Amino acid sequence: MSAVTDRLPTFPWDKLEPYKATAAAHPDGIVDLSVGTPVDPVPELIQRALVAAADSPGYPTVWGTVELRDALTGWAGRRLGARGVAHANVLPVVGSKELVAWLPTQLGLGPGDQVAYPRLAYPTYEVGARLARAEPVAYNDPVADLDPARVKLLWLNSPSNPTGRVLAKDELIRIVAWAREHGVLVFSDECYLELGWEAEPVSVLHPDVCGGTYEGIVAVHSLSKRSNLAGYRAAFLAGDAGVLGDLLEIRKHGGMMTPAPVQAATVAALGDDTHVAEQRERYAARRAALRGALEAHGFRIEHSEASLYLWVTRDQPCWETVAHLAGLGILVAPGDFYGPAGDRFVRVAFTATDERVAAAVKRLGG
Repeated sequence: MSAVTDRLPTFPWDKLEPYKATAAAHPDGIVDLSVGTPVDPVPELIQRALVAAADSPGYPTVWGTVELRDALTGWAGRRLGARGVAHANVLPVVGSKELVAWLPTQLGLGPGDQVAYPRLAYPTYEVGARLARAEPVAYNDPVADLDPARVKLLWLNSPSNPTGRVLAKDELIRIVAWAREHGVLVFSDECYLELGWEAEPVSVLHPDVCGGTYEGIVAVHSLSKRSNLAGYRAAFLAGDAGVLGDLLEIRKHGGMMTPAPVQAATVAALGDDTHVAEQRERYAARRAALRGALEAHGFRIEHSEASLYLWVTRDQPCWETVAHLAGLGILVAPGDFYGPAGDRFVRVAFTATDERVAAAVKRLGG
C-alpha cells in the first residue's frame, strides 16, 4: 500500500484545517466557501424518483437501465446539441471523481505514457496519472506545449475548476483537430457546463466542434452541481462508442455500478429543466453579492465567467489571503491547490446558503 500512497501528493484539503479552525472561531460562525459542495435541497421530483425505486433488491447493471440510457442520450441531444447519440455513446459512472482518478488505469496507461491537463486544474487529473504510474504533464496550450507522440490522454476542462474560464468554440475546434491528427484521446470535463454566467460554454460533442463524429472524444458530465446531487454520485460519459465500450467491459469486471435508485433519480433529473433554472437563479444572486463585496474589499477577479467559483487575488501569496479571510470567519481554497500557477489566487465558492453569503458580504464590509 505504501508504494501506492508514496506516488500521491499530500491530500490538499488537510492543509486547510488550521485555517478552518480560525474561521470557525468567529463569533457568528464560519462561512465555508472552500469546497464548493451543494447546500440547497435535492429537488422534490428527484427525491420522489429515488424513493419510488428504493425497493431494488437485485444488482443494477453497469450500463444502466434502458430508461437511463434514453435519458442520457436525450439530454445530450437537447442540451449539448449533439447529434445521433445512441446508447453505445453513453455510460453512467459513479460520480465523476472516481472516473477522473481511475481513467488512466482503466485505459491501460502506465510508465512512458503522458496524461496532460490544464496548468490550473482539478488535482485529481494528476492523481489519476500517478495511480497509473503514467507521467502527469500540465499545459497552457496543449497544441503548443505538448509532445503528441507521448500524450495518450488529454484532459480539457471547460468551464474550468478553479478559474471559471470557458474555452471558446474556435479553441475547442483547434484542439480537437490537433488531437485527432496525432491520435490523442480527448476527455473533456464539462461538469459546470450549465453554469455559464458571462459566456456560453460549448461541449466538445457539439457538431461544430466534433464535425459530426465522436471519434477520439468523450465528454464528462455530472449532476452534482446542476441538480444538487453530489451526495447521489450521479455522472456519465458521452462520446466515442469504441472507448466507452471498452470502459464498459472493464467496469463490468470491476463492479462499478450506479445504484438502481440513483439511476431512477438521474432519469428524473435529466428530464426536468425547471429545477436547473431555479438553482441557477440562486447561484447567480450569491455570485453577484460575493463578487461585489470582494471587489469592494480590494480583490481583483479574473476569468470566473462560468462555474460555481470566483477566482480572486490581492496580488499576495495565496496562503496570506486564506489567513486574512479566515480571520474574518471566511474559509476559501488557496490557489496553489490547483497548481503552482495559482499561488497568488484563492478560489471562492458561492455554494453557501443565502444567510451565510450575506454574513460573508457583511464581514467584507459590504
